[in-house]
Amino acid sequence: MPRVETGACFCGAIAATMDGEPFWICYDHDDDCRRAIGSPLTVWVGYRPSQFNLLRGAPKAFSKTPGVIRTFCPDCGSAIGYSDEGLPDELYLTIGFFDKPEGLRPQAHAYWDLRLPWVDFADKLPRIDRYSRKRDAKFGNPSDR
Repeated sequence: MPRVETGACFCGAIAATMDGEPFWICYDHDDDCRRAIGSPLTVWVGYRPSQFNLLRGAPKAFSKTPGVIRTFCPDCGSAIGYSDEGLPDELYLTIGFFDKPEGLRPQAHAYWDLRLPWVDFADKLPRIDRYSRKRDAKFGNPSDR
């Protein structure tokens, strides 16, 4: 039976299913995401946009950085996800959007060089100083735009 994950925002106005296996799950220590999410770090779960099925509501979109679109619930403010033109056909959902996140285990740390010094990890996952995914170079690094 194919894997199906469900998710919703804090107030329940936005709900979705994610069909199939995520292609990438990663801790993110980047300061831009930290500010947007309101947490010392987040875990992003990567799916293809075709795997994301909105069941209820309409997320609001916001972009501070050209080419990077973040979505959230317009009612409760819960972060939902982001897409980046430099990572075509990839959609990342925040771990907090999932109803049962315990089965979504991170595979690496991204932006390790930007982590807060008091956040400590004893795992043996790869520590990558920037993006953990290969980005299209023509879009540059969002922090440089």
